[in-house]
Amino acid sequence: MAFSSLFTLLDDIASLLDDVSVMTKVAAKKTAGVVGVVGDDLALNANQVTGATAERELPIVWAVAKGSLVNKVILIPIALLLAAFLPALIVPLLMLGGAYLCFEGVEKILHKFFAHEHHHEKNAFDEKAKIRGAVRTDFILSAEIIIIALGELAESPISVQIIALSLIGIGITVFVYGIVALIVKADDFGLFLMRKGGIASHVGKGVLFLMPKFMRSLSFIGTLAMFLVGGGIFVHNVEAIHHFLGNLHLAEGVLGQIATLVTGLAVGAICCLVILPLMKFFEKKAP
Repeated sequence: MAFSSLFTLLDDIASLLDDVSVMTKVAAKKTAGVVGVVGDDLALNANQVTGATAERELPIVWAVAKGSLVNKVILIPIALLLAAFLPALIVPLLMLGGAYLCFEGVEKILHKFFAHEHHHEKNAFDEKAKIRGAVRTDFILSAEIIIIALGELAESPISVQIIALSLIGIGITVFVYGIVALIVKADDFGLFLMRKGGIASHVGKGVLFLMPKFMRSLSFIGTLAMFLVGGGIFVHNVEAIHHFLGNLHLAEGVLGQIATLVTGLAVGAICCLVILPLMKFFEKKAP
């Protein structure tokens, strides 16, 4: 009887793992297929080390990666509970996160062009602030990835959902932050190649020439990514916007990306018009 129960249990576990394997592949493929989500995550997080000293680059990436894993530990149970008991709240919360990304993007633009005189003394690299900002941004991007994956797992048993979402969360974190670590240490790889001599030396020189320009471009790419992710959340979840762009044939392709970018800019601008005056008002009220 004991052996029979044991084999029954093992059979159930094997069946569960098979279901998990299949559904994880399906959900991961769907998540990876969402234009720009993982790529935007990569650009945004690589941008966070811009301005850091060489010896602090990997510790910053590691700190943000740990924060990203904590985000997923928080988000996966919340997503499962919302899907089970309050599914109507998922989209509004996702849109709130998208609005925050758009607001942060517009605020960065305003800060760059109009706030030099007020913040000149704060130009030094603030590591803790960068890490906090990256973890906050990762929270929103992780939420979108988890919700997309959960949508593909909606018909699966709760045990499959938990394991599959956990595997996807860990896998995407390792993938994104592994590549970020490779990007930020590419200059060291270039120096290594230069010491080898021959053709490798020329390749190393090319890497060293290109990487500073690439790293500086990440700030611009990261800001664009904020608008693309935030705008994309609104384009896909607000029917009026989706139909309007569809009627103008601006829902797909390059034009679709441009329309999403403009939507993100518009959402961010509206948020700034509302939030920034309130922030200034409360700053004046504070003692």
